[in-house]
Amino acid sequence: MFKKFDEREDIAGSQQLKTSVQKGIRNKLIEQFPNLEEVMNDILPKKENFKLIKCKDHMELIAGHDGTVLFVKHRDLPYIPTLRLLHKYPFILPHQQVDKGAIKFVLNGSQIMCPGLTSPGAKLDESIAEEAVVAVMAEGKQNALGIGLMKMSGAAIRGVNKGIGIDNIHYLNDGLWKLTKVQ
Repeated sequence: MFKKFDEREDIAGSQQLKTSVQKGIRNKLIEQFPNLEEVMNDILPKKENFKLIKCKDHMELIAGHDGTVLFVKHRDLPYIPTLRLLHKYPFILPHQQVDKGAIKFVLNGSQIMCPGLTSPGAKLDESIAEEAVVAVMAEGKQNALGIGLMKMSGAAIRGVNKGIGIDNIHYLNDGLWKLTKVQ
């Protein structure tokens, strides 16, 4: 999704949000990520305003008061935290782990195939439902290397063991990762 994201070409504009809209977004984020409730004031403080950045292809970015992009929202998808935020608060998303052989493909933006999630070295959480947003971890690595959307449930991935298991949305060194701050 962000493979060729470029700040100069893809960002259409930004706007300061009213306090009531900001409160609504905070509540949606807490509803979607219940683990964030305790740290929400660290991420999006009530006293500080945050921006909504509109991008091409029905994409919106939520940036904190300092310009750091924290969440992404596509028209068809729920809010998705950025990898930088996920590295700071790894408990936000459930984890799926790929084996060492899949790392270079994930970092290249490829979809995560079922065999990469079921082979030795991978850890598949079968309780995660289809269409859930997950952190893509890697065998032997501490931090997430991507964020994806489950195309099948964990149990279906284990049973079928072929095809696309996770749609790779955001990964290390993609366009969104390189976008450090937005003005």
